[in-house]
Amino acid sequence: MTSTLIKAAAHKLNAPMLHRLSNGLTIVAEQMPVEAVNLDVWLNVGSAVEADDINGMAHFLEHMIFKGTAQLQSGEFERRIEQRGAVTNAATSQDYTHYYITTAPKDFAALAPLQLDVLLNASIPDDGFERERQVVLEEIRRSHDNARRRTFQHTTELTFDRLPYRRQVLGPTTVVEQLTAQQMRDFHQQWYQPHLMTAVAVGNLPVEELIRIVEEGLAQAGSGQPSAVSGQQLAVSFNSQRSDVTARSATPHSSPLTSHSSHLTPEAPFQHIVRREFIDASLQQARLVMIWRVPGLNDLQQTYVLDVLASVLSHGRTTRLVQDLREQRGLVSSISASNMTYRHQGAFYISAQLPVENLDRVEAAIVQHICTLQSDLISEVEIARIRTRVANHFIFGSETPSDRAGLYGYYQTLLGDLSTALDYPKHIQTLDAEAVRTAARTYLSPKAYGVVAIKP
Repeated sequence: MTSTLIKAAAHKLNAPMLHRLSNGLTIVAEQMPVEAVNLDVWLNVGSAVEADDINGMAHFLEHMIFKGTAQLQSGEFERRIEQRGAVTNAATSQDYTHYYITTAPKDFAALAPLQLDVLLNASIPDDGFERERQVVLEEIRRSHDNARRRTFQHTTELTFDRLPYRRQVLGPTTVVEQLTAQQMRDFHQQWYQPHLMTAVAVGNLPVEELIRIVEEGLAQAGSGQPSAVSGQQLAVSFNSQRSDVTARSATPHSSPLTSHSSHLTPEAPFQHIVRREFIDASLQQARLVMIWRVPGLNDLQQTYVLDVLASVLSHGRTTRLVQDLREQRGLVSSISASNMTYRHQGAFYISAQLPVENLDRVEAAIVQHICTLQSDLISEVEIARIRTRVANHFIFGSETPSDRAGLYGYYQTLLGDLSTALDYPKHIQTLDAEAVRTAARTYLSPKAYGVVAIKP
């Protein structure tokens, strides 16, 4: 085993160590003086890798992971977690799935192997599959009753013509009703493999112990013996900060994807204004969403300045859209801008909740703000505010083991590079007003965009 120190000035907040096993599993570990340990296991699989006829499989499998293995009966994993006062949860997105437990340090060695067992050895029994199908179908039905989710579905279906991000992670009822347990077992066999996994362990145990426990847990799960495991270890120390300037619901991996998603290409920007209007009697106010197709993680450098544009427009009560349309003119109840970054494409959204009679005025006002960004340089005061926000939110978002495990897991899984996570604020702070204006001119056309309007 060899160790390599990545040259960077030390930062007291972050010093993760990267450890790769010969079977492809990536372990990220960091000691943190908080009396907890979080193990967050990230998989390079989400709804985007699904064919249309199994859309919803990744999310359905997330449910079935907890239904037992040869060593654990259904429900026993949760029972053992709760007996020790630990917590567990999971989430599926378009580009990844992740599962985590948070435990007391003294319980980590006992519970970490259980998490790896349920992930790698899920039995997916026929009877449990049929019972859980009803739970998933009910979740889909509830999503249809959620106005926010309905708005998002309309938005993504206009944003993407062919990329799988236009589909919902939960999948449609008609597809989920037809899925079989054997299809799920095959899907699990294909995607729940060590070389597609990143296990992040952060908490108050020495780094070497965190890594050893994960290695031994993997061996217990049937993926090798600790004595036969070899790897490369990288000690990583960064002088960087991270911010939530954008909500990246959207972290490529050292192993390429083997599904059809690996060769997906971005869709062209809108060539004119494309409108979709809907009626939703359950709403009290209208919804307006304006959409631009922008680069995603496939063109990472371009996402930084788009994050800044979103922050200039709406992140805080003193920002442009909030001040003008809500605080001063009272045309909207709420308004926000976000740069959604997926693996193959990004989407820049400006969304508002507003009286239906204000729809045209608000759209025109937003277009005018875009034109202003394209013609006038933003002020140094605005740039300084964003830089301060970046620094503070990195600190605020790194206070717990789960915060850091999520940060490291996301970026290592989707970009294969921890430095990308921790260098993010440095990239933001190097951007100047001219870069912001150029990005507005390049990506936010005032004459070509998508519009979703939903009227009560």
